[in-house]
Amino acid sequence: MQAYKLKRGYTPDIERIRDLLTECFGTEIKEDDGKLKTSYGVLKEIIVWIDNKKLCVDTVSDDSGIPDDVILDTNKRFRTFLDKGTGYTSKDRIKNAKKEVSGE
Repeated sequence: MQAYKLKRGYTPDIERIRDLLTECFGTEIKEDDGKLKTSYGVLKEIIVWIDNKKLCVDTVSDDSGIPDDVILDTNKRFRTFLDKGTGYTSKDRIKNAKKEVSGE
């Protein structure tokens, strides 16, 4: 499970996240106990929820025999979802993670 800090101005609103999941993946989304669940491409399961004002994401992948173009498309869509969901780019998210680990 990964927890991503939200940029100032990005509300920790599960409905906003639901809309982003629909926009980025275009798949059916189920809600169970405050968690949103879907799947796409190489990701058999994408589970998303808000906890302590952070975007929490848990994924289960199945890369057995999946074509490279499907893997690349899934990764691109997932990164786009995180960018739009958190307000941070991949580079920013890496910096934030390093800061949390080092305790800055």
